[in-house]
Amino acid sequence: MSIVLMAEVVGVLFVVGLIAMVVYRKRPRRLKADQFMANWKELQAYCKDKATWPLAILEADKLLDIALKKRKLKGKTMGARLVAAQRILSDNDDVWFAHNLAKKIAAQSDFKLKETDVKEALIGFRQALKDIGALPSEKL
Repeated sequence: MSIVLMAEVVGVLFVVGLIAMVVYRKRPRRLKADQFMANWKELQAYCKDKATWPLAILEADKLLDIALKKRKLKGKTMGARLVAAQRILSDNDDVWFAHNLAKKIAAQSDFKLKETDVKEALIGFRQALKDIGALPSEKL
């Protein structure tokens, strides 16, 4: 075997290795559902008192953003990541309602929440977390 042929084989193997490494890094990570489940149960405790409803919405929004980042969905903002995830999500409208409600709560400290809005937002967040694999699909 000549040195030129060996150099070509090494070069091809190097290029194939680089391609495999790039593909492996771009692949979405598998999410640890038990960790997300524990966080979800913690934020559900905020639902018991009307005064802590805003915290429940904000924590659910943060939890979804963490899951979107771990799934390596592109975007500098959560909104951009939600756009990137729209094919994965089963109900985009509910997720966007929930995210926009969280943004309103963050912007206005005295924002008044209705119980129906809180329920709808948390259902939207929970379904999105299920859709991307952060929460188990069975009933919570």
